[in-house]
Amino acid sequence: MSYPKIPHTPSPLCPTHSSIMMGKMLLGLLFLLDWVVLSTCILPQYYFVNTLLNWTEAQTYCRQRNADLATILNSEEQNQIIQTLTSAGHRYNVWFGLFNEVDWKWSDGYTGNGSDYRNWALNHPTRHDLNELCVGSHYSGGWFDADCAGRRQFLCYKGSHLDPEFVYVNTIMNWSNAQIYCRENFVDLASIKDYTEYQQVQRLIPTYYYPWIGLYRDPNLHWSNGSSVLFTNWDTYGIFIGSKTVMCGATSTQRSGKWRFLHCETRLPFVCYGPPAIKKIVKLRLQSEDSVDLNDPVLRGNILKKLQNKLQENGVSGVTLKWSEQPDGKVFKKEKKEL
Repeated sequence: MSYPKIPHTPSPLCPTHSSIMMGKMLLGLLFLLDWVVLSTCILPQYYFVNTLLNWTEAQTYCRQRNADLATILNSEEQNQIIQTLTSAGHRYNVWFGLFNEVDWKWSDGYTGNGSDYRNWALNHPTRHDLNELCVGSHYSGGWFDADCAGRRQFLCYKGSHLDPEFVYVNTIMNWSNAQIYCRENFVDLASIKDYTEYQQVQRLIPTYYYPWIGLYRDPNLHWSNGSSVLFTNWDTYGIFIGSKTVMCGATSTQRSGKWRFLHCETRLPFVCYGPPAIKKIVKLRLQSEDSVDLNDPVLRGNILKKLQNKLQENGVSGVTLKWSEQPDGKVFKKEKKEL
């Protein structure tokens, strides 16, 4: 008497009747005493595609094949995508399913004439980490993006958008606290709508100071399949954003699977993923002749092949069968007879 275990990965629907069918088919091979089906969820299936496409083209490629660009929701999936790239022998950047909408806006919500005015310093905005979402003004000219938790002096305004009066506050605060202070004592953090107002603000900034202004953006992180972004694995690699409105996610084993954003028009290989599959372990109790060695590799292979053929004949597709070996390398274990 033996105990084979047959794990298999069915299609996303994973019909229970396929396991019942398997039990019935085994009756034609050996005498089946009983069987138990154990089901557990396994990680998504990742597929490396070594074709150079931009991010949008890669997304379309995956979706046309009933998949999507790879989503990474936890450390286990992070490790799995690294293993996928390692197995493919690819060390360099690949696209996956993360993207970042870049939408700069003013603290007071102003969207009228001049709300799109920008006066970025050279090589800014540049994304180094997730928290570089707030903007300061350099004393020598130009704006820069920085970590909102940084503590700086800041610029408020009073009056109206038609006739603003800018106020320099020589108190060090992070961006959020500076916003609160301006709203309680003036109107809000400074909104700057044209070069004339920019010059008015610059005249207020002392040499070697870099105060906050009212420009900021939200993180706006999204997965291609619509999942919430809860797990992250950021690299410290900087990328010039410029006037881009979307940045796209890339990773590489060369950087230990850390994430970065690149310009979405870049052409890279990519990783798709399929829906999470279900692993079913079918534990069987069989009776055979004593002369039959069920651990014989040839016999095991023939039984597995017949089972696979039977599944296909009965219209069950997307199923892979394999024996699960025990620590001693055997699949079947002989049951001791009770006295």
